[in-house]
Amino acid sequence: MKLTDFLFVLAGVLLNAGAQLLLKSGANAVGPIQGLEGLRGVALTLAFHPGILGGLFCYVLSVVLWIVALSRVDVSIAYPMLSIGYVVNALLAAALLGEAISAQRWAGMAVILLGVAIIARS
Repeated sequence: MKLTDFLFVLAGVLLNAGAQLLLKSGANAVGPIQGLEGLRGVALTLAFHPGILGGLFCYVLSVVLWIVALSRVDVSIAYPMLSIGYVVNALLAAALLGEAISAQRWAGMAVILLGVAIIARS
């Protein structure tokens, strides 16, 4: 895979990971949502929360970049690269949201990165 192709894939993955974190910030703003009634009660707040809006914007950008990446890279190589997002999300959630990363999660992330490296080199 050429460096520019990898950068398109990586940018799409990172924007997707960023979207998840922004959506989480919006969800944190309203607390746990209990069922459909609970969602109705906070829908307007969520619809205009900067984290939700930013997350949706990141999703749109990630889809555009993903389409560009798929036009240049085999899907059998590009799609597994989405797994990098799991690692990025875990690390950023720990740094920004204070979420704990257990030894088991560290091991899982190592396996993911090893798998991605093997696929990227194929």
